[in-house]
Amino acid sequence: MSTPRRSPESTATRAGADGAAVSGPYVLGVDSGGSGLRVALGAVGGSAPVATTDCEGPVRTGPAGIDAGHLLEQLLPAARLLLERCGAAGAGIEAVAIGAAGMATLGGQLRAELPAALEDALGVRRLALAGDAVTAYAGAVGQRPGAVVAGGTGMIALGTDLTSWRRADGWGHLLGDSGGGAWIGRAGLDAAMRAHDGRRGGSAALLSRLEAVFGPAPELPGLLYPRTDRPAVLASFAPEVAACAGHDPVAAGILREAAAHVAEAAEAVCPEVGRDGEPCEVALTGGLFRMGDPLLVPLREELSRRLPQARMVPGSGDPLAGALSIARALATGDLRLPRHPTLLRVPGEGPEQQSGRVATDQDSRPVNL
Repeated sequence: MSTPRRSPESTATRAGADGAAVSGPYVLGVDSGGSGLRVALGAVGGSAPVATTDCEGPVRTGPAGIDAGHLLEQLLPAARLLLERCGAAGAGIEAVAIGAAGMATLGGQLRAELPAALEDALGVRRLALAGDAVTAYAGAVGQRPGAVVAGGTGMIALGTDLTSWRRADGWGHLLGDSGGGAWIGRAGLDAAMRAHDGRRGGSAALLSRLEAVFGPAPELPGLLYPRTDRPAVLASFAPEVAACAGHDPVAAGILREAAAHVAEAAEAVCPEVGRDGEPCEVALTGGLFRMGDPLLVPLREELSRRLPQARMVPGSGDPLAGALSIARALATGDLRLPRHPTLLRVPGEGPEQQSGRVATDQDSRPVNL
C-alpha cells in the first residue's frame, strides 16, 4: 500500500485572523496526474486548503483504465492523515471532487467503484468525478463562462457558457497538441537538423543548442526514437527555443507560430459573451507559459486579435485548487459547471443533469472525450 509522503505543503495550516483552527464540515479535492496523486482538505465554508499532502507515485492505469483500487490505496490513508492533522480524526467528508488525467476515456472503473467505496470508508455524501481539464478550468476561471488553455508538454483548450463544454486539441503529440511544449521542441529540433543538412529554414543557433544538449546531430534519431517518453524529450528542448528567440529569427518564428496555434484553440472554445453580457474570461495555465515574453508577447497579440471580446486573466489556481472548489460547490448545492457523462459526473444526479455535451468549433455534434 502506498503511503502519503510529506511535502512542503503537507502540514496542516490555520485560517482566520484569530488563529483558530478551521472546523468542519470538511471537503476533499483530489488531483491525479502523471506525476502522482495530490490531496487537499478544506472546510465547506473556507476558501483555502486546511492541509494538503502528496502521495507516492501516480495511480496505475491498466487494461480496464485507471485502477480504482490503487487510487483508493493512496487516497484513503491520505484523507485520514489530513483529518488527523486537523484534530478531526474520524470525522466524515461532506463532498469529494476527484480530477484525473484520462478520466474521460479511462475513468470507467472510477465511475463504477468510487461512489460506494468512498461512502463506506469516509462517509462521503456527494462525489464529483472530473477530467483534469475541468479541474484546471475550475481552478483558473471558477464557475464563470470562459475558457482555459492548459499548456505543458501538450496543449488543450476547454471552454463553457455554463450550458455545455467545448474542447479543442489535446490530441497528443502525433495528432495535435499544437503549440505545446513537445510541438515547440520538435519544431526547434527540425530547424536544427535543417541547419545541419544545409536545408532551407535551418537555424545555426538551434543546431548549437541541439549539440550541447543531445550531442552530435546525426545521433539524435537513435537517442529519440526508441524512447517511450518522446513527448517529454521533445518538450525538454522548448526552453532552448525560447532562449534563442531573442537573437535568432527562426526560433522567434517558431514561438510566433506556437502562439497562433494556442490562440486558435482558445478562439475555438471561448463563448461569445459571459453571463449578463460581460466579456468571457480566458485563462492560461501550465508550465508552458512560464517561458515568459518570447511566447507570451506574440500570444497576447494573437489573443487580442482573435478574441477582442474576451478578457485575459491570469490562471488563479491549479487543478488541485479547482478540485477543492468543485467539492465546496457540490457540498453547498452551488455547482454550476455543466455536467457531462465523462467530463464532469456527479453520481446520484438525475439523467437530465448529467446529459451535458462537448462540441468542437466546427461541429455541434457531441464529441466523447
